[in-house]
Amino acid sequence: MPNADRRRRGDRVVDSQSGAERWWPQLSIEGKHAVLRDLDDGTLDEPARSEIAEITGHEPPERLSDADARFIRTQIEAVD
Repeated sequence: MPNADRRRRGDRVVDSQSGAERWWPQLSIEGKHAVLRDLDDGTLDEPARSEIAEITGHEPPERLSDADARFIRTQIEAVD
């Protein structure tokens, strides 16, 4: 992975490649509710960010990417 995509923050690696496809299925119900509450502006609150970091081993960004928000929206749509 290019160095531009990774940097250290404390004891965690910040990795822009840790997308929602990896952590959304494992996120707790409370974490999912927190993400969904702020999905339109893409911000992640600290408890949700901490849980995502535990799941991935990487520090998540402060905001969801457009791709992550789109992925999450597909996951909450009803299936026919």
